[in-house]
Amino acid sequence: MKLTTTTWVTVDGVMQGLGAADEDRRGGFERGGWVMPHYDDEGATFLNGIYGRAEAFLLGRRTYDIFAASWGTWEDPGDHPIWTALNTRPKYVASTTLTDPQWSGTTVLTGDLASAVAELKAAPGGELQVHGSGVLVRWLLEHRLVDELTLLVCPVVLGQGTRLFPDAGVDTGLDLVESRSTPRGVTIQVYRPTGRPEYASAAPNPST
Repeated sequence: MKLTTTTWVTVDGVMQGLGAADEDRRGGFERGGWVMPHYDDEGATFLNGIYGRAEAFLLGRRTYDIFAASWGTWEDPGDHPIWTALNTRPKYVASTTLTDPQWSGTTVLTGDLASAVAELKAAPGGELQVHGSGVLVRWLLEHRLVDELTLLVCPVVLGQGTRLFPDAGVDTGLDLVESRSTPRGVTIQVYRPTGRPEYASAAPNPST
């Protein structure tokens, strides 16, 4: 399976508390709920298409808990791509503390996570999708396990909150696969990691 990540972020890289004011108040964060003012039909169609391609999901503990308490408890709304995908396809959770998941179709990955993820990726099928799960995404990038990375960048600067990329971490080159914007200003950028980036020094060009 191809391992893909999908993350909503602000222009300053914050991914915390995107869905609701009280979704995640860690560290005194009080600016949650910043996605919905920018969510529109075009963004929804794009996101539905992503979930529709999922073969399985790989989630961090916090994102899993949020999804389980929402998508995992809501009644089937009928033909909703996100609900259908999350409730009918396998879910793998990277956690050392989750012992008794109640959401049907959940498997907890413990022990050697790198080997477990490599085994999942080696299985036949479409996409092994990671949504949210910032700690997990950073770990996957550090271990060069991400095949495709999608960022949905909302036109807002929060000035506080947990950011997707750390102040210090691995360097990663990216090829831009797709780029578009929605009517409400969300820029959608799809990248393919290429390993370490190239570096060069600026020099004057005598022909210009």
